[in-house]
Amino acid sequence: MADESDDKLRTLIVDDEPLAVERMQVICAKIDALQVVGTASDGAQALRLIGALEPDLVLLDMTMPEVDGISVAKALTREAHRPAIVFVTAHDNYAVEAFDLEAVDYVLKPVKPERLERAVARALARRGDAERSDSEWLEELWIPHRSELIRIATSEVGRIDAERDYVRLHVGEGDAARTYLLLQTIAGLEERLDPAKFIRIHRSTILRKDRITGLRHDGLGVWSVELDAGEALRIGRTYLPKVKAMAGR
Repeated sequence: MADESDDKLRTLIVDDEPLAVERMQVICAKIDALQVVGTASDGAQALRLIGALEPDLVLLDMTMPEVDGISVAKALTREAHRPAIVFVTAHDNYAVEAFDLEAVDYVLKPVKPERLERAVARALARRGDAERSDSEWLEELWIPHRSELIRIATSEVGRIDAERDYVRLHVGEGDAARTYLLLQTIAGLEERLDPAKFIRIHRSTILRKDRITGLRHDGLGVWSVELDAGEALRIGRTYLPKVKAMAGR
């Protein structure tokens, strides 16, 4: 008979405030999917315990003296066994760093039980989708929104526009269409997207290839792509050879 604990996320709580650790332990005790295997009061201790205990999940405070949560997460990117990370912080201005470090979630203090349960559900979903981690290309984006991160699968993104230091993601179609701003350069995002699925047509625009229904020559060497929604977008001269190659021309 399998050990029931095998289905739980072995969890390490990291916070330099004893009361915060105690509160998190109380909340975790009421979440069936969690098994707390230890606590750490600073980043250096956290790294030692992660190496010794190999937890599945780390509830990681961001602002700690000396070795902070960001430093812990960066150190873990070099490890073979990398636990899922949920950042827990009293500050709402670290969401971009959390996204860059591929955190599962970003939870603001004081932590509410229902909010932590949603973060745990995300950690379980990521563990259950092991095939995704084998891909070298970005499969999801986490968009900072108020006190949490919104998960957007790249397969849902039809168009990406550059807006200075940000990109605007166009998600969904028709009445369900919506947009999100992400602090990320379009060049940096292009490098992480699967070129079999996305193509850059202009210095300010990336498209999902399956949205393109045709190419149109507008004269004087100017070309446009025609989209499934009937819209036409101009192709930048620098990107024209790659777009033509996609169409076999």
